[in-house]
Amino acid sequence: MFEKIKYAWMLILLLAAPFIGTAQSAFNKPAEISVNLAKIKAPMKPVWAWFGYDEPNYTYMKDGKKLLSELSALSPVPVYVRTHSLLVSGDSKAALKWGSTNAYTEDANGNPVYNWAIIDSIFDPYIKRGMKPFAQIGFMPEALSTHPQPYRHHWKPGDPYSDIITGWAYPPKDYKKWGDLIYNWVKHSIARYGKQEVESWYWEVWNEPNGYWKGTRQEFFKLYDYAADGVKRALPTAKIGGIDIAGTSSTGAQQWLNAFIKHCTTDTNYATGKIGAPLDLLSFHAKGSPRLINGMVQMNMSPQLNDIATGFRIAAAYAQTKNIPLIIGESDPEGCAACGMATNPSNAYRNGTMYSSYTAATFARKYELEDEYGINFKGAVSWSFEFENQPWFYGFRDLATNGVDKPVLNVFRMFGKMRGNRVEAVSNRMYPLKAVIDSSIRGAQTDIGVLASAEKHTAAIMIWNYHDDDQQGPAEAISVSIDNIPSKTVTLTHYRIDNEHSNSYEAWKKMGSPQNPTEVEIAALQKAGQLQTMGEPQKLNTRESTLKLDISIPRQGVSLLKLTW
Repeated sequence: MFEKIKYAWMLILLLAAPFIGTAQSAFNKPAEISVNLAKIKAPMKPVWAWFGYDEPNYTYMKDGKKLLSELSALSPVPVYVRTHSLLVSGDSKAALKWGSTNAYTEDANGNPVYNWAIIDSIFDPYIKRGMKPFAQIGFMPEALSTHPQPYRHHWKPGDPYSDIITGWAYPPKDYKKWGDLIYNWVKHSIARYGKQEVESWYWEVWNEPNGYWKGTRQEFFKLYDYAADGVKRALPTAKIGGIDIAGTSSTGAQQWLNAFIKHCTTDTNYATGKIGAPLDLLSFHAKGSPRLINGMVQMNMSPQLNDIATGFRIAAAYAQTKNIPLIIGESDPEGCAACGMATNPSNAYRNGTMYSSYTAATFARKYELEDEYGINFKGAVSWSFEFENQPWFYGFRDLATNGVDKPVLNVFRMFGKMRGNRVEAVSNRMYPLKAVIDSSIRGAQTDIGVLASAEKHTAAIMIWNYHDDDQQGPAEAISVSIDNIPSKTVTLTHYRIDNEHSNSYEAWKKMGSPQNPTEVEIAALQKAGQLQTMGEPQKLNTRESTLKLDISIPRQGVSLLKLTW
């Protein structure tokens, strides 16, 4: 009962009429945040250390390799990477929403010919940097497709999205050849990287079969069975699963997901004739839905969180899936990374601090959903990478542009500094989880939220000032109290993302938005794209194991307070 009353009051305060917000502004009352380092909630799992992208051939290009190095450096644990089109036929030339490896062809007699050179050139950079493939088994090679033509698409932003669905999306003409292809791929991976390394990977079959698959549901289950059998024949200890369904909270997606779990647990396996299929992980997708209102972008994280809640709830309902790793195979503010803001103006949030604060606010709610459903949340793939040789700050959903890091990448650098356990952190201005799931963050007040972690000699407190409406606003005062610090003195380092810190986009605009910046300008942009601090680290004294801080954060800004002792 107390929780229901508390929730009701929070809703009243946060979603009330503008009169309340005006009154609070008049009194200029700071937001209040309290952190208790002694109250452990759960391990601070690096569920954010997962990234993905459509175009696999960007991996080994100049800016692709640079970004991989930066991603591997920001995480205390190996970063997992997922990419589409690893089995697609073609000449390996990169293009938007397209990639190819030509791993499978056939000779004149219809015999398989395997060529792993391009897949190796994609996986080698991962392994060299200590990263791990979240290896997607797809899509259909041209020589195996039941409907091979047309095959190569030439989609560009503004074209109908359906144009990308070509011969690679069809079932195989020979399921045994399909299974043997996967078997040989895994065997090759073991020979190249070693059994122990490949055992640490995750494998999953296809992508979004409720959109990227031109066969029936049962044909997809058959595709899965033969692929999983190929993986397990090559390496019985490999980890395989699926199904990376799109729009998880929709009725159709839920039917798919439930049917898939049933197939893997109780149906007859198409490849082996036995009951069930390997299911070592369960994956699904979650997307938000921004829109343009009178020229202003308004975000909406409600659909994304509903998708996550639905996936967690379905997994928790089955004994066979409750404890296996759950991976949100794509988790993003919307659904098309390659759709820039020129053709999709609702994507104009991507270059600046809106994307950063949205990411901080949504990941905090992902942790809350993990706590609520008690499942094994392994990772959430941010479907963001880079687009090689494209216009500067075109508005793609990417982490860097032309080798220059965008503000959103610095949120992940902040996450990389959060270690140990999640600890209790409360803000009187953080929207309750249920309110955000129901209606996102649309009230008169912004969401001044908090996520905190601690280990033996450090603590980290992430604080953001977020609202769905993409508008700038003055800094708001925040009073922070950190309790149970086991030291009389601490060193405070205050990291910040806002218009003046960790923000290459604002620096680029101040240069006049050049599309052909000079070497000196590029060097300045690269420096501006790094995570920056508010001044120098400070040595501070605690009082009765408590540290009180007064800070301010502008709208759409993010801070990380790092304490060491």
